[in-house]
Amino acid sequence: MSSLPTPASPIHPAEGDWHRRSTETLLAELHAAPAGLAPDEAGRRLLADGPNRLEHGARVRPWRILLAQFQGVIVWILIGASALSGVLGDAVDACTLLAVVVLNAGIGFHQEYKAGRSIEALEVASEPQATVVREGTSRAIPAAEVVAGDILVLEAGDLVAADGRLLEASGLRCIESALTGESEAVRKGLSLLDRDEVSLGDRENMVFKGTSIGAGAGRALVVATGMRTELGRIAGLIDQAAGDGSTPLQRRIESLGRLLVWVALGVVGLLFLLGLLRGNPPLELFLTAVSLAVAAVPEGLPAIVTVALSLGVVRMARRRALIRRLAAVETQGSTSVICTDKTGTLTVGEMTVRSLRVGGVSYQVTGEGYGPAGEVHPEGKAAERNLPPDVLELAEILVGCNRAEISRKDGVWAVLGDPTEGALRVAGTKAGADRDRLDRESPAMLEFPFDSDRKRASVLRRGPAGRLRLQVNGAPGILLGHCDRFLAPEGVRPLTEADRTAILAAVGVMAARGLRVLASATREMEEPVPDEPSADLLERDLVFVGLTGLHDPPRPEARAALAQCRSAGIRVVMITGDHPATAVAIAREIGLLEGTAVAITGAGLDRLSEDQLRDQLPGIAVYARVTASHKLRIVRAWKAAGAVVAMTGDGVNDAPAIAGADIGIAMGRTGTEVTRQAADMVLTDDNFATIIAAVEEGRGIYGNIRHALQYLLAGSAGEILLMAVCVVVGMPAPLLPIHLLWINLVTDGLPALCLATDTIDPAVMKSGPCPRLERLAYRGFLKTVALTGSITAAVSFGVYAWYLRSGSVETARSAAFAVLVFSELFRAFGARSESRLLWQIVPRLNLPLVAVVVVSAGIQVLSQNNAFLGRLLKTAPFPFLDSVALLALGTVPLLFLEVLKAIRVRHARASSPV
Repeated sequence: MSSLPTPASPIHPAEGDWHRRSTETLLAELHAAPAGLAPDEAGRRLLADGPNRLEHGARVRPWRILLAQFQGVIVWILIGASALSGVLGDAVDACTLLAVVVLNAGIGFHQEYKAGRSIEALEVASEPQATVVREGTSRAIPAAEVVAGDILVLEAGDLVAADGRLLEASGLRCIESALTGESEAVRKGLSLLDRDEVSLGDRENMVFKGTSIGAGAGRALVVATGMRTELGRIAGLIDQAAGDGSTPLQRRIESLGRLLVWVALGVVGLLFLLGLLRGNPPLELFLTAVSLAVAAVPEGLPAIVTVALSLGVVRMARRRALIRRLAAVETQGSTSVICTDKTGTLTVGEMTVRSLRVGGVSYQVTGEGYGPAGEVHPEGKAAERNLPPDVLELAEILVGCNRAEISRKDGVWAVLGDPTEGALRVAGTKAGADRDRLDRESPAMLEFPFDSDRKRASVLRRGPAGRLRLQVNGAPGILLGHCDRFLAPEGVRPLTEADRTAILAAVGVMAARGLRVLASATREMEEPVPDEPSADLLERDLVFVGLTGLHDPPRPEARAALAQCRSAGIRVVMITGDHPATAVAIAREIGLLEGTAVAITGAGLDRLSEDQLRDQLPGIAVYARVTASHKLRIVRAWKAAGAVVAMTGDGVNDAPAIAGADIGIAMGRTGTEVTRQAADMVLTDDNFATIIAAVEEGRGIYGNIRHALQYLLAGSAGEILLMAVCVVVGMPAPLLPIHLLWINLVTDGLPALCLATDTIDPAVMKSGPCPRLERLAYRGFLKTVALTGSITAAVSFGVYAWYLRSGSVETARSAAFAVLVFSELFRAFGARSESRLLWQIVPRLNLPLVAVVVVSAGIQVLSQNNAFLGRLLKTAPFPFLDSVALLALGTVPLLFLEVLKAIRVRHARASSPV
């Protein structure tokens, strides 16, 4: 704003006593005005003060990730073995061991750093928004861009983006438990608090960063941002480093890994003792034992799981689901019940008024969305040039009791504010009301924003000659109870019981058409207004004016998404505050309410005991006219029944249920900041089908991690069995330390990572949800590991024994080494699925896995024909035909396991019910 002086340096008024100074003083000190800052001035202040964020140390630090690669006990044993080999003069083994350590660390660092940077990018994309006034216009900006001197626009459900001194407050209540620990909402006002030692919780003329608006509306002058806020002061006193952010799956895998370490060390120790008893050289036994321990323990699995989960978060973001907590990725795969809101999730979310009913006459409203094109005319009749006065009265209430702003950006009409209020304002404009003229002639002097408990909103306006007019919109059943008169075509008259019956009948007819119905009323009175007016005091003795029917059509993809849920074993329940008839109409249209499923209202829910609710839970598909406490009760009932519950919502009254669910899902477009902060996942498109995509990703990630674990353990089992059998029967060790380390590098790390990050198998949505407490290593899993390891060891032992009879130990070792490498590489293709055969998986090509297998197998073949690689890997040269034969023998375990898989699948299909 050109009228404001531009400060030469960052603006920070004297801190700590903002509540003691007048708003005029603060506006002067901050070089601000109620009309807001100019964009270029806000930009200068943002550069000077920095982003409105709390400083924390949870960012990706490359050096920390690199050091983490060397924290394992096995890694240090390997480094020690390398040093020992160097001291004893075996430079080749020393360098090879060290190279394996460095290469493993490099691969782990690259994957974790890349995944961490991706997560940081998503955090920026999901940062909260704030509404500020800039040059007299309200606009939504990232909360990080709020600066001192901005004017914050506050509404119910918003998170307060910065510390501010209130300029306006209408029924404003703030939830400040994040700062004060006080769970009760604090009433806010504009009074000057010019006294000493006013505690934080008593500063009623201030709002603080990190708190939320529980009710009402207001505007505040931003006085502090970032670390200069009260929340920032607290943050500066505590350790900002992130704690243990591991997920339950990661902790279970780490626990399994520790168990495997002890089991492997026990087996390796026994083999070491047997070798000593047979007179083998101690150094050779030590290096072999260390190498076998490294090969037997999947020490890279926790990192692989982290990478898989992190890349899953990135994939979900591409499908418009932002994950705020990593644990949500794995829990998503176990979701068995989805409690979903209706508006904007199952429906398009763009409310459009379709019908008005005034004085017993119904009017049709044409036009789509929030654009001004359209007209209002009596149903079944042509458009009229001039609408009756009672219709114009309704139109003025629709635009006057309204906080929404309609704007056009890039050719698209959009609403800033509540979508329902946006639709009402558009309809009122189509019917002839002019909001700008109304504000000039009858300015608003008092507002009571919509409250989920009152189910109505009202505005008190001052008209000519000191006349006051109250305009009210709300739920028909509630609002009728506050009316005693009726606006008929001939004028205002007493409201009779017949009128009430007719109005409620009209509400039922409109709701049966799938319309959301709101009622409007008015009241004229004379000044003075009470000193502390309340909504209950003013919203009485009202004149009933008319009904408005809004339509929000179902999303085209909603029916298909619900069908996919049924096939995936997921139950979907609609929970909405709408009229039961409206909810039932939409539920039937999308196929949610079928068969014996029923709908129930919040009042009906109140009549059910906990036992009765638990018994009726499976048969209820729709909950209508429910409150925040009802939603939380439904979520808890399903959880008590053993379900893994996902809850979606957008309003502040959804936040308790979202926080109480296993997976809280907030709407990114229409959701309030409180809801988004309480959620585990945010939908950037507010689409129910996106939830199904996230469930699919969660199931797929869990399945891929299990495939990677099974693959790793089976490979380790094969190596240990081969070594154990040879030591027990008195044969020379079939594998040297360098062989075991090479196998661990090329057949474990990279293929396992490719399996863990594999594309999602569409078949995961054709089975039931993953059991919540299912163990990774269940009986069938361990049988597969043992069988696979035995087959791999048997083939490798056969090749080793054959070459040992007809050639040197070096040649036999090289042959067994090659077959073991080929077997484990090829087996990775079959490990991609436990139920789908190899030829069925091929269309879902995993190019990274193909590349890893081709390159690794090529290096293995080359080592048998290249002198340098031969010396490095200690392999003997082989004729070309022998190399081809070893390559073919490496496919035997894969083919054998695929035959067993085919038999198992056929048996399962034959025994399953039709």
